[in-house]
Amino acid sequence: MAVYKVTVATGDMIGAGTNNSISITLVGSSGESRQTTVSSLFLPGKEKRLSVHCGQDLGPIVLIRLHKWRLFLEDAWFCKDVRVTAPNGTLYRFPCYQWLEGVTTVEVREGKKLVDDKLQILKEHRRQELATRQEAYRWKNFAQGWPRCLNVDSIFELDSNIKFSFTRATNFNGFLIFQGASHFLSGFLLRRTSWNSLDEMRTIFSRTQVPEYVAKHWQEDVFFGSQFLNGNNPIIIRRCTTLPLKFPVTTEMVSSSLGSGTDLGKELQEGRIFIVDYKVLEDIPTDTIYGRQQYIAAPLCLLHQGTDGLLRPIAIQLSQTPGSCSPIFLPSDDEWDWLLAKTWVRNADFYCHQLITHLLRTHLFGEVFAIATLRHLPTCHPLFKLLMPHFHFTLHINTLARSVLINQGGLIDKGSGVTYEGMLLVVQRGLEQVTYTSLCLPDDIRHRGMSEVPNYHYRDDGMSLWEAIESFVTGIVIFYYGGDAAVSGDTELQAWVMDIFTNGFLGRTSSGVPSSLQTVAELIKFLTMVMFTCSAQHAAVNNGQYDLGAFVPNAPSSMRHPPPCEKGRAFLQHFLDTIPEVATTANIVVALILLSSQLKDRRLLGQYPEEWFTEAEPRRLIRVFQGRLEEIRDQIEERNHQAELRYNYLNPLETENSISI
Repeated sequence: MAVYKVTVATGDMIGAGTNNSISITLVGSSGESRQTTVSSLFLPGKEKRLSVHCGQDLGPIVLIRLHKWRLFLEDAWFCKDVRVTAPNGTLYRFPCYQWLEGVTTVEVREGKKLVDDKLQILKEHRRQELATRQEAYRWKNFAQGWPRCLNVDSIFELDSNIKFSFTRATNFNGFLIFQGASHFLSGFLLRRTSWNSLDEMRTIFSRTQVPEYVAKHWQEDVFFGSQFLNGNNPIIIRRCTTLPLKFPVTTEMVSSSLGSGTDLGKELQEGRIFIVDYKVLEDIPTDTIYGRQQYIAAPLCLLHQGTDGLLRPIAIQLSQTPGSCSPIFLPSDDEWDWLLAKTWVRNADFYCHQLITHLLRTHLFGEVFAIATLRHLPTCHPLFKLLMPHFHFTLHINTLARSVLINQGGLIDKGSGVTYEGMLLVVQRGLEQVTYTSLCLPDDIRHRGMSEVPNYHYRDDGMSLWEAIESFVTGIVIFYYGGDAAVSGDTELQAWVMDIFTNGFLGRTSSGVPSSLQTVAELIKFLTMVMFTCSAQHAAVNNGQYDLGAFVPNAPSSMRHPPPCEKGRAFLQHFLDTIPEVATTANIVVALILLSSQLKDRRLLGQYPEEWFTEAEPRRLIRVFQGRLEEIRDQIEERNHQAELRYNYLNPLETENSISI
């Protein structure tokens, strides 16, 4: 008689326990046990212990079967893990971390290092798991030219294992209801008129430090320039060495901005001129809000790095076509002309940030990475264990976004100046321009010529996090893959990256995104990109939305007058009548508060409460990674201590593991 000691652990979240009956079968290389009842009462965070008696030694235990059945009412159960101690003292760990619902049997693999299987029963389990997942997680087209997404229509169709937890769902819904009610009761959502003054706009947001700073400094050229480095959209600015023909700025125009002893040609040659180009917005169709026509521009903005190292705008053109109806606005112009031109740039940046930098390049790509992982990497695959924590709640939040945020009649459709078709077109154009280089931070910084610009905290903090993630990934990959041949020969890995290339980047080879991975180095880079995109990059472009957008002139979601065709026509009331009216502002601010909020049940970068890895080396690598993140946190907080305006969006204490909001 062989006796196996078994411990079954229930998760500690609300509702994890069950009063349904759970039994277990042990499967070894030499046979399997009979089905043995564990219990019919499981409490959250608790363990059940039992002995399984077998007529013979089963050999190494390779998987277990958990059987759930009910006599009357359904009561879902969340299994954390199962541990089995064999008669010879060998401990086998079975990470589960999933909900069991209805009358069901779930097979769970032993957690040790496995890239390939020898036993036929394990090969069949691996094949069947992926077949089941590929049926459950299917692709669909949301819009032409967009990355493909999960084939569900609402969050109610989602599998429980990818839904918000009860705690998070309650916190999310309660937060939204409270904020909406607050703005409704205060009257903002009912006012469809212009703001009475610039000062009145400050009454809509809570008097927290950063929005107050923005409201005080938004008109200043230095603050305007700094947002291209450390604002919500820090990836669009690039060094300019040759002016494009469509932007005919002359030395005479900008001489007063450049200072004495230099000229535009010299500044271009010496690398102190930068450009921002919103061509992606050209000819995008515009909509009406409350019956009033809205407008959009596709501006170009030239910036200069002064002797103090700071960036300042020196020329703005509000269209892609120079001419008599597209003047070049300058800091020497009338105050309101220049301020209105800068506000048009901020409006263009709002669209590019929300639709491309934020939605496309983090949320939609993150969903692609998650679906491909679920479809092609079985639970026992080391890369599944590495990546899944970085997709926590992503499929839920994106499904929700398609229901209320980016759907026809949704918040973006109602609260911004572009039509629904225009929104679809912006994202489509954005995807056509995405390159692998632009997704890999070190390559992107070099490509944009931004390596030496001072005060570029997004770059500095981002590089620290990229290198920390890369070091962690390197350790994991080297531990599980013996060399390049192991990478190129991993058929599940190759199917995974091909699925991402095909459904995420629509098979566009010009993007440079790989469709296969042949070497250890290529795998490390690709995994680092995926994890960085889903954690640090999303934090950088998401967490400051309320801070920098609550004061509406700094990030207007729509413009109610067309771009000016001539100078000298702007004044305060015209400005107030151009930016969003009160009700539209209130709708956008509610969304920004929610998107920037810190909900309960969040998991910070480097936190891995699910112990998918059972070997000692990956656990050690996780601890080293966490230690490095603490060092980065200390460095950022030391820099911020003396700063009037802190850049904290890439502080590991503010950076979630996944795209979950």
